[in-house]
Amino acid sequence: MSATSPHAVPSPSFRSRIGRDARSGYPAVPHRYRLHLALSCPHCLRIAITHSLLGLAEALPLTMLPAVPDAPDGGYVALRPLYEASSHQHPGPAVAPVLSDDWTGRIVSSYAGDILQDLSGRFDTSGRGLHPDGADEQLAAVARLCEQGINAAAQRAGRSRIDAAARGTALATLLRGLDALEQRLSSAPHVLGGEQLTAADVQVWVTLVQLDTVHRWHLDAAAVYRITDHPHLWSYARRLAAHPAFTPHLDLDGIARRHHAHCRGKEAAGAAVRIVDWARHAPGGPAVVKTAGAPRDEGSRP
Repeated sequence: MSATSPHAVPSPSFRSRIGRDARSGYPAVPHRYRLHLALSCPHCLRIAITHSLLGLAEALPLTMLPAVPDAPDGGYVALRPLYEASSHQHPGPAVAPVLSDDWTGRIVSSYAGDILQDLSGRFDTSGRGLHPDGADEQLAAVARLCEQGINAAAQRAGRSRIDAAARGTALATLLRGLDALEQRLSSAPHVLGGEQLTAADVQVWVTLVQLDTVHRWHLDAAAVYRITDHPHLWSYARRLAAHPAFTPHLDLDGIARRHHAHCRGKEAAGAAVRIVDWARHAPGGPAVVKTAGAPRDEGSRP
């Protein structure tokens, strides 16, 4: 398998929402809430990028967690008190992401989708509009494409314990997903079209990071060469890599350590074909951007 964990990933335990006023129970009050993130996790990476795009560093502080979960059950030791305070004798691991309430010492949400929507819908004072009016269906379509057409398909394509026909079908699904994004980006600078960067761009970029830094390790070289043959898509990935809200959160070393700690699959020939040198395309970001001995950038076509 592309990347599997010895511990099953539980469904989100807490799904409260930030409301518009005090009657909601969790009003959008600056300095009340805190995000707990592990940047090696793609869900957490999306939240961190969104948090930066919206300029929420002061109003909503971040607490960073280790790249690899440090509890025996696959959760985080630092999050256990929050989970216990929110649910007595909470079963299962204390996983990230978490949006917590500093006033009560409890968890508001551990569901990335709700957290992302609340950051944009309740705390955004930047005017960026990461969720444009009338774009809900488009955003949902891009989310399905990323999760099923790219992430899930890449995992299946990299599994060594399924037959060649099944791997071929999965690779074809993955390439169709990339083709769809390539077509979108051949005529516009962003995924939903036009000049406006949206939540869809954040999701697509993180998906491409995962494809190159995690799933690629279990694909053969021929498959990776076909993946690279999407010049507009990978040029877009490099362009966003230079954005100050994106790559400064990219912990390449942490992603590699998390992957290798949990991975049960075999390394394939595609592991040697780096698609993007993410660190090189970052404009001198913080020390969190590490290369960990990564191969050199091969460009969009080796």
